[in-house]
Amino acid sequence: MNHNRTVYNSQSLSIRRRQVIRGLLATGAFSITSRLWTGCTPTSTPEGGTGSPSPATGGKEVTMGYIYVGPKDDYGYNQAHFEGKEGVSKVAGVKTVEQANVPETTEVQEVMLNMINQDGVTVLFPTSFGYFDPHILKIAQENPEVQFFHCGGLYQEGKHPNNVGSYFGYIDEAQYVAGIVAAHTSETGKLGFIAAKPIPQVLRNINSYTLGARTVNPKATTQVVFTGDWALPVKEAEAANSMADQNIDVITCHVDSPKVIMETAEKRGIYCTGYHTNQSSLAPKGYLTGAEWDWTKIYTNYAEAILAGKTLMNGGIPHLVRGGYKDGFVKLSAYGPAVSEAAQKGAEAAKAQLMEGTLVIYRGEIKDNTGKVVIPAGKEFKQTDPQLETMDWLVEGVIGSTKS
Repeated sequence: MNHNRTVYNSQSLSIRRRQVIRGLLATGAFSITSRLWTGCTPTSTPEGGTGSPSPATGGKEVTMGYIYVGPKDDYGYNQAHFEGKEGVSKVAGVKTVEQANVPETTEVQEVMLNMINQDGVTVLFPTSFGYFDPHILKIAQENPEVQFFHCGGLYQEGKHPNNVGSYFGYIDEAQYVAGIVAAHTSETGKLGFIAAKPIPQVLRNINSYTLGARTVNPKATTQVVFTGDWALPVKEAEAANSMADQNIDVITCHVDSPKVIMETAEKRGIYCTGYHTNQSSLAPKGYLTGAEWDWTKIYTNYAEAILAGKTLMNGGIPHLVRGGYKDGFVKLSAYGPAVSEAAQKGAEAAKAQLMEGTLVIYRGEIKDNTGKVVIPAGKEFKQTDPQLETMDWLVEGVIGSTKS
């Protein structure tokens, strides 16, 4: 077989599909169609689960599509979702297709339509934050029999299509624990947090990291820098170097790919804690631990429910799914060589309390970094409280502004 010819034909088919879909998009031709349960490819790539559909599923099969905003080997957000996709691909009766490096533009609408109409996808996971509004909402309304699950979006009943769901993990629990490790390890009490945008999910991670750190060192501070976008490696490296110059000795982040930040910290001889997936290989000396997702757990839950005949539309699947440590949605990277026994002991104690549900991160009194009381004494917000998903403030101890 001529491999080059095969690639050329595949790319040509992809281009022809996109041209057709662009035309149909322009003419509107596609318009017809909470309690938790316990590198770029030119075309989407199908993968099947091991073996045949099990008797328990009645011989049913479901095709699930995954869309990533960046490369699937980015040591970050997209890789974490790819690893989750790989995990659910092993479930009997599940077939997956995927496409990477899809921007948060109308191009994602083309990719979704391509998966639906060409690949037979009936369940879609467009994973990036910016895919939700308007892109998922538009295509979901036009394809009411397809289920769309978005990572992080806040589904609103009566406002959003009934075939749209939202899932997310309480990864700020793992960030809280990582903050404990950071504060135990830091000699200066100065931590750094490099973030993309001041949206609620990001602010919650910054605040939880800082609150965890301040249980160890009440005077610990977290310098935050917002780069302005999810993947700006030059700005991320500049921020990491600037923090090292300011005597900050532990840094972490909330960007799509922590790779540059972890590597820069290692080069500068300071410590780091990771995010999304395990980056210990990038900083073998300075990597302390990291807040990781376990998307395989979430995607397997969805797959098993769908194979059992449950859907968003028939009420069998909740429109809003959230979970933390006790639900198996998040985890902590293995401790690095610089982590002391005391740090490990403190981190494990906090993790156990989070698993049991006895540790409430957002319990008043809590002030923001302007001195305003944002959670009064006697008031607490548990992880499931939707108010935490509208967070627009930075906790006391964070140096920076949401307007950065």
